[in-house]
Amino acid sequence: MTDERSANGEAPDESPAEAVDRLARQLEGVERRPVGKAIEYTRAGVVFAAREDGRLSFRLREEVVGAALRTLDTGPSARGADWISLSAVIADQFALDRAVAWFESAWRLAGPASERAQPH
Repeated sequence: MTDERSANGEAPDESPAEAVDRLARQLEGVERRPVGKAIEYTRAGVVFAAREDGRLSFRLREEVVGAALRTLDTGPSARGADWISLSAVIADQFALDRAVAWFESAWRLAGPASERAQPH
């Protein structure tokens, strides 16, 4: 049995996968498409996230991927060096927060250059 409690002792309202699907409905221009056993999320024809076999993958800037690889339940993705996979064993608030932040960041990167956040 896995513990699905957050740091404050309460279970999150949704799983990381549910949060990704919610954001896909809320954010502009997101298309969901099945590819084999996976679901890919695209914007303007660019695949920026995927869900397959309990893993979520996100296309981010390589330096962000490097830092993200040092967080819990992450690993490199077979999709390339600018992708990270999240496989939350414990669906806690931290995993949920990472999934939401990485999905939104990947969505921004897939958009027009004028929408992409500039590095600080």
